Amino acid sequence: MKRLGGRWIDQWEPEDQEFWDNGGKRIAARNLWFSIFAEHLGFSIWTLWSVMVLFMGPQYGLSAADKFLLVSTPTVVGALIRIPYTFAPAKFGGRNWTVLSAGLLLIPTVLAAVVMQPGTSLGTFMLVAALGGVGGGNFASSMANINAFYPERSKGWALGLNAGGGNLGVAAIQLIGLLVISTAGAAAPRIVLYVYVPLLILAAIGALLFMDNLGTMSGDTKALREVVKDPQSWVMSFLYIGTFGSFIGYSFAFGLVLQNQFGRTPLQAASLTFLGPLVGSLIRPVGGWLSDRIGGAKVTLWTFLALGIGTAVTIVASNLNSLPLFVTAFISLFVFSGLGNGSTYKMIPAIFRAKAQSEIEAGAGKAAALLRARRLSGALIGLAGAIGALGGLFINLAFRESFMTAKTGVPAFVAFLVFYGVCFVVTWAVYLRKPSSVKSSEHALAGL
Repeated sequence: MKRLGGRWIDQWEPEDQEFWDNGGKRIAARNLWFSIFAEHLGFSIWTLWSVMVLFMGPQYGLSAADKFLLVSTPTVVGALIRIPYTFAPAKFGGRNWTVLSAGLLLIPTVLAAVVMQPGTSLGTFMLVAALGGVGGGNFASSMANINAFYPERSKGWALGLNAGGGNLGVAAIQLIGLLVISTAGAAAPRIVLYVYVPLLILAAIGALLFMDNLGTMSGDTKALREVVKDPQSWVMSFLYIGTFGSFIGYSFAFGLVLQNQFGRTPLQAASLTFLGPLVGSLIRPVGGWLSDRIGGAKVTLWTFLALGIGTAVTIVASNLNSLPLFVTAFISLFVFSGLGNGSTYKMIPAIFRAKAQSEIEAGAGKAAALLRARRLSGALIGLAGAIGALGGLFINLAFRESFMTAKTGVPAFVAFLVFYGVCFVVTWAVYLRKPSSVKSSEHALAGL
């Protein structure tokens, strides 16, 4: 197809140390930082309604169940749109798509400012929130793009930094919401939206001027069909439901849980909700860093054990009606899901890199095998990201049902505890049990 725009790079060999040292690393880093900024804003707009619901007092006429349903809407849209977004950098160019996707975020932001007032119907709110779901797609396109820029030895840190910086967008918009509620009051939600309009324009301009398109990604339309045939793809997608699904689901739900289970005011809830996404985002690169050193599967295994323990403590705290214990345990869920986000995403390119190395040893061409590995890992990053984000939908629907029937979040937490147990067993059985279902040579090469 005809190439759009400029700044195309046709020769990109990050695994070549000389190439990397003589300019490759600098170019990759520049693209990484501008990608992080755009993705950061994408997460903010995606989770916008976790903040807007804190402004919705009784005059809005929405029940707790209505609000959980509202925040579930952008979650599912963001999850489903991640698959086409994954392939957008290959089709249109990473720079070009970052410019366009940042500009698209202006639509739900401006519309939210229009409808955010008492008297607006739940259906209208859900429609605008659904449009905000496109912000969830930015993660998939950004990760697929950055995955192509970096060599295997640096993917854990680079992808962790890219994702962690993006995830910080959740905490950022919640902090801005806290600032607005504490200064202008709960009747001024539009101020939050006015902050983001110029930032989105700045992100689009920055990508236009400083990012690059990789020609080596062009014309890739078969990768998804290849990865869906690989059992490892479905295992990794399932595990990502437990890590990222937890992070994004709890990010949407934290404030509502505090309000409905502990009777917190909007200001009291907003003063706590940002803490979870903040620490979860900051620690995500640490998950990738640890995986580079001790293996992604080991980090992921212990992450699920820790998530199970944290969930058990939230159940105890709920039954004791202890807010300090509950908040501590709930924030720990963000910490461990953040670590797991980094470790699972390190495992994805490592698995395909290991398969490529096996093909090379069997006589395949090195350049072609490594290029195919980058294509497939980029496709799985999008697939796993989409399926994993659906975990956020399940979490909010579980809370909705739990509060409707039991007036408490305990039944939902029990369900989450069981799920983390299943994830722990799957991680051990597939990647750490001897003999592993992964070929022993690939197992070692993948750093699992």
